[in-house]
Amino acid sequence: MSRAKAVYDWFDTRLDLENGQKFLGKAFPAEDSFLLGEVALFCFLLLILSGVFLGFFFEPSTSDVEYDGSVQKFQGEEMPEAFVSVLHITYDVPFGMFIRRLHHWAAHLFVASIGLHMLRVFFTGAYRNPREPNWVVGTGLAALSMGAAYTGYALPFDEFAATATSIGYNLTISIPLLGDFLGQVVFGGEFPSSATIPRLYFLHVLVIPAAIAVGLAVHMAILIRQKHTEAPRDEDVTGGRQPVDEEDDDIIIGLPAFPNQAAVSAVVFFVTAATLSALAGLLPVHNVAEYGPNDPASTPELIMPDWFLMWVYGFLKLLPQISFNVGPAHINGEFVGGIVLPGLVFAAVAVWPFIDRSEPTHFTADPLDRAWQTGVGVAAVAFIMIASIAGMNNILAGQVLGTTTGVVNPILTAALLVVPPVFGGITYLLLRDGEPTPSQEGDVAADGGAVDGDTDRTESEGDG
Repeated sequence: MSRAKAVYDWFDTRLDLENGQKFLGKAFPAEDSFLLGEVALFCFLLLILSGVFLGFFFEPSTSDVEYDGSVQKFQGEEMPEAFVSVLHITYDVPFGMFIRRLHHWAAHLFVASIGLHMLRVFFTGAYRNPREPNWVVGTGLAALSMGAAYTGYALPFDEFAATATSIGYNLTISIPLLGDFLGQVVFGGEFPSSATIPRLYFLHVLVIPAAIAVGLAVHMAILIRQKHTEAPRDEDVTGGRQPVDEEDDDIIIGLPAFPNQAAVSAVVFFVTAATLSALAGLLPVHNVAEYGPNDPASTPELIMPDWFLMWVYGFLKLLPQISFNVGPAHINGEFVGGIVLPGLVFAAVAVWPFIDRSEPTHFTADPLDRAWQTGVGVAAVAFIMIASIAGMNNILAGQVLGTTTGVVNPILTAALLVVPPVFGGITYLLLRDGEPTPSQEGDVAADGGAVDGDTDRTESEGDG
């Protein structure tokens, strides 16, 4: 027995390498890239790597220290240590500005790629039975990604970030009965306190990333167990070895995980890294030196969250100021607009596969053949877009229309209530004639059947 064979057998008896080889032959559908999910995964990896670099130099403290660095206007001033450390990273640490920008754009692309990935899954029906659990996990990952971005947004503790972060504190303490307790836990008491930055830093670098990592692991484990969905086959195809029936979901037509899909994934990783590097090299990010350190006595003229939380801000802008008691619980507009309505949005997204129920389905669907589902999706997108515009009502009113928010708010409120159902209804009417007839639906049902991992056979296209 050769030494290499002896080493292989040693590891095989302990790690079951034979099953590992089966995994390396797992088929990835060649006609559907699924690359948006990979972009999100690679953004998370780059966030971790760049975050480790930034963590070496960031000081999560609001204690005042004397600044001694490259920004002349702050020279010798006593400022919060968190703010000073970000100035140090940006202007004095080699490659610090580049890594900070890379971290910023990776966070934005991470949220965007998750959102686009979920839209792709929604409109193609890839969330259907038996893949409801992965849709729920993906919804949780979307919420966690926003939470990670929010907690990181506060860390520089400059005037803009601190003021914007205070909105989150006000929403937290608005929760009936539990608000004050949650404010103590998350923010360390009345915002901003000396414990605020350490608490948010702990959430940002450990708690939320760990939750995201677990969520991604569960997401991938379910995906491997259930296998990818495939686009419908137009006819019987030849996968390189034998003809495969167009309705046979026991055999996946695609590329082996290794080396074919691994090579594709490597290209996606380097393209993602190159894109983020270009953005970091060419586009500026939040200018902490311009805003200066947090000053409780002043407020910046223009305060708004990042684009992925703008729809929540829109709810707060449009909702009338309400305040009433329900037993011992106090209900106000901040709680309804900032907690209840966003919570209902995420809840609706999470339970959607249990509303659009179906028989076990392996193949994806054409959005044009799903009139009411596509109509709901269009209405939902319109709803979020209008709410996001409402979050920028001061810009829309003052800089675009030359009027006041009092004039545009009723129009935006009406649009939020009317436009989504109108868009959804028009979409449904346009696509209704293209829906399959009942007899055709019976044919489509033949695509059903949960995929058994033991029957998976890689049928490679091209050079597989």
